[in-house]
Amino acid sequence: MSSLPDSWIFTAQCPSKLGTVDVVTRFMAESQHYVNEIHSFDDRVSERFFIRIEFQPGSEGFTQEAFDEQFAARAAEFDMEWSLTAPGHRERVAILVSKYDHCLNDLLFRYRTGQLNIEVPVIISNHPDLQHLADWHGIPYYHLPITADTKPQQEAQILELLDKYEIDLVVLARYMQVLSPDMCETLDGWAINIHHSLLPGFKGARPYHQAWEKGVKMVGATAHYVNNDLDEGPIITQGIQSVDHAHYPEDLVSKGQDVERITLFNAVRYHCDKRVFLSGRRTVVFSN
Repeated sequence: MSSLPDSWIFTAQCPSKLGTVDVVTRFMAESQHYVNEIHSFDDRVSERFFIRIEFQPGSEGFTQEAFDEQFAARAAEFDMEWSLTAPGHRERVAILVSKYDHCLNDLLFRYRTGQLNIEVPVIISNHPDLQHLADWHGIPYYHLPITADTKPQQEAQILELLDKYEIDLVVLARYMQVLSPDMCETLDGWAINIHHSLLPGFKGARPYHQAWEKGVKMVGATAHYVNNDLDEGPIITQGIQSVDHAHYPEDLVSKGQDVERITLFNAVRYHCDKRVFLSGRRTVVFSN
């Protein structure tokens, strides 16, 4: 399911309170805005309410300014925070990558074919290996080598590029570097990482080979927002694929990379379609 070309996206959250759904849907109806899709969730643990609506405006003269002005008085009663996303809006995404190309390849293919409603103005890497992919797509590629001693300077260069290209979202497409606490704090809420998910967990070098030695029966992947807890930020999407004794280490790697690709794609898609809400250390995701 994809948005209609002329649909606006309304997202909001507020403390849980009787009438939260009604205040939004009544306003939409009275304003003659036609609702194409609606999702809402009331989290009884955090006592927060979340809602996402795709709608078509009731008049050709619709403006975001008029909507905000008219809705503000009703939203104030619920302490509601909201935002509108206009039709055709495309998030500006910076992709960070090292040497593995499977996630980068997939994102660029989906970007080029319109499956991802984004712009990719820059690719940043700590290795030169994937320059050819960026060149083929006509995207600037910055090779920023990094060592333990140069990490602060390299991360400062990355932040300068994010500012230069007016980036909305950072995607770590198998960027094999641990970000510093300061970098994690800066990117909190607007950077997505992907990594393998194996049960039991295997850390360090060659995780799929470690998993094969234990006779693992599933491989998976997790896409999450970056924070200072290594690989433990709020989860957006996860994927899984069954395997068995007939799968050798190279088969596990291949299947794992397939899961990583689709899991990261969905995470980026949901984020850019305004389907993800942060709720403390958790997420509310209105998937489609």
